[in-house]
Amino acid sequence: MRWQAQQLTTVDDGALPGLGRMAGLVRTVRTPEFAGVTFYEVHAKSALNRVPGGSPMPFDWTINPMRGCVHSCTYCFARKTHEYLEMDSGQDFDNRIVVKVNVADVVRREVARPGWERPHVALGTNTDPYQRPEGRYRLMPGIIDALTRSGTPLSILTKGTLLRRDLPVLTAAAERVPVGVGVSLAILDPVLHQQFEPGTPTPKARLELIRAVRDAGLRCSVMVAPVLPYLTDTAEQLDTVFAALAEAGATHVTVLALHLRPGTKEWFMTNLERDRPDLVPRYRALYGRGAYASKEYRDALHARVRPLLDRYRFGADRRGGEPERWAHELRVPGGPAVAALAPEPALF
Repeated sequence: MRWQAQQLTTVDDGALPGLGRMAGLVRTVRTPEFAGVTFYEVHAKSALNRVPGGSPMPFDWTINPMRGCVHSCTYCFARKTHEYLEMDSGQDFDNRIVVKVNVADVVRREVARPGWERPHVALGTNTDPYQRPEGRYRLMPGIIDALTRSGTPLSILTKGTLLRRDLPVLTAAAERVPVGVGVSLAILDPVLHQQFEPGTPTPKARLELIRAVRDAGLRCSVMVAPVLPYLTDTAEQLDTVFAALAEAGATHVTVLALHLRPGTKEWFMTNLERDRPDLVPRYRALYGRGAYASKEYRDALHARVRPLLDRYRFGADRRGGEPERWAHELRVPGGPAVAALAPEPALF
């Protein structure tokens, strides 16, 4: 059954009270291509989100074309945001996706306002803009075009290999405004990949994405995040990841330990109990009542990562030239000991 055949003349207001009352709900879509997933297409009134004052992020604006994410990463820090829609932060976050179908038009309108000063806008700071439904909705080319035409710098962080489709758009945009591209990749083991981020492209596919970004002439930062305690954090495991990233051409690497905010912590621990019950006591001891791993753990991780950052010359030109510096940098919060794992702020 095609997507076009899914339009409904009525909406089931009772199924999802938060969405049932949401202004702008256009239609509900289900398709065999995404078994078990429901898409709620909405007409958004706004697209640019201002970052709250006092945030450690070095940008003030973000855009989220979708809410919820079919990547289904058990550790995703954005899970709690689904509760604002009166949906749960577990399966609903994975399977009930809100799509802002008019987002590009709204961005064009907002960046055309006289007061818009063209600050850096980040995408991928909440849910992934290149998750698989983007292949159907094609929201990102319009967003990139709107920002570029207005002279607004932009950055993208993704696990989604769909970004390869838009590399010509991004390279053209980079001729007019600063453009940052970042890929998230921390797990190479295929078993752990299926356990903790089952809806994402494979690690191999993301390494190929990094190569494609570099071959297109763009720099590519990599978030080695989250590092999973007792699962992906040995010196040997991290060295394997760094070597693969260096071979793929990554120009910058930032390493962050797993953090578990409320809404995410409960879902992550439920899945950990299913897949690795032997680690549950250690995680409870490590995270206690907080969102971040203990300072002792973060310091130990720093000690393992620091020599690797020195060994692999991320940011150096493949021909041996000096690293370039970007006009726009993004530091992802994780506490002082975690942020110090990067040799400089992460570049997206």
